[in-house]
Amino acid sequence: MASSTPENAPPPLPTHHRAIIYDKPGHNSTAVVTVPTPRPSTGELLVKITHSGVCSSDHGLMLNTWSHLPPTPTGQIGGHEGIGHIVAFGPDTSHPNLRIGSRVGIKWIASVCGSCIACFAGRDSMCAGQKISGFYTPGTFQEYVVARADYVTPIPEGVDSAMAAPLLCGGVTVYAGLKKSGAQAVGFVNPLGLLTVDWRGANPRQGEWIVVSGAGGGLGHLAVQIASKGMGLRVIGIDHGEKEALVRSLGAEAFFDVTKYSRDRAGSEALAADVKAVTTQGMGAASVIVCAGANAAYAQALSFLGFGGSLVCLGFPEGGAPVPIPDAFPGNIIARELRILGSAVGNRKEAIEALEMAARGVVKTHFVLEPPSKLTDVFERMEKMELKGRAVIDLGKD
Repeated sequence: MASSTPENAPPPLPTHHRAIIYDKPGHNSTAVVTVPTPRPSTGELLVKITHSGVCSSDHGLMLNTWSHLPPTPTGQIGGHEGIGHIVAFGPDTSHPNLRIGSRVGIKWIASVCGSCIACFAGRDSMCAGQKISGFYTPGTFQEYVVARADYVTPIPEGVDSAMAAPLLCGGVTVYAGLKKSGAQAVGFVNPLGLLTVDWRGANPRQGEWIVVSGAGGGLGHLAVQIASKGMGLRVIGIDHGEKEALVRSLGAEAFFDVTKYSRDRAGSEALAADVKAVTTQGMGAASVIVCAGANAAYAQALSFLGFGGSLVCLGFPEGGAPVPIPDAFPGNIIARELRILGSAVGNRKEAIEALEMAARGVVKTHFVLEPPSKLTDVFERMEKMELKGRAVIDLGKD
């Protein structure tokens, strides 16, 4: 039996490492601290994190603005878009596609039970036994994280870690939402409900129009690319005017600066008229993907749709009492045959598919790289809507 040598033995594990915690939940405040380095148990592995994306969900959890969730505990290590290398396996743990040194990602959902109806259906986010990275489970804003060996996502060769990190939540979320939207490129839906290429000219669905609300943000800029370059859809972007150049460069054919329209009913109607004028025969979009976590974005969304269109809810409005979507009354939905649906992240297969698109060059995260000490500053810039794309924390920096 071969003996372990300095050449083939894994490096020794540290006893402690750096982590970023929410030191004052309810306030925009983080702190870099030293914590004990855990050891993986059976079925687990230890990942040395190099990069972790910063998501609006992290911001909401830190501030306790998601009223449907219990408060975030003081000292919570946040983060759920982490990428790093495997440095240890737990006892009696192996995986056919993973080894020491393999590069993997840790997502919003850290693990699921794997045995409930939701898990069998591939609806991981509906699993009652799920654990959330960065919320009552240590997240990826730290140098070492224990993860389930059966739930990490392999990172394709050639895909930059910093660029790929936001795809583990933002990319998977918009990809899953776009799939559920029903918007299609070229083809027709046959009697079995399957999309096929339309060789007969019946029921053409060529590059249907979709609207991405919040198109220049962390979710939105990924949705624009996946929709236009990966799914053959025609994209209309809506966001603040300073993000227009970015959104158009990513594949949007049209862009509307939301700040140029008044925030009253007349402004919403004017924006809706301009959006519809771009679409085929002025009929409206096949789907609206709301990436912005703003009630105002949802208030406008139904007016952009054509008959049979879908509103896909991705962005989670923060703070205060829940606000209903205006005009979402039965008569309007029935008369126009509209659909309103929610989409909460995606499953393991969709995570792999989103990263495969990155490997093919279909989608690239636009990001700024920041050290751990700047996380509070990043959150402040997010609040002011100053970020174009995403911020990524480099755990190798001071």
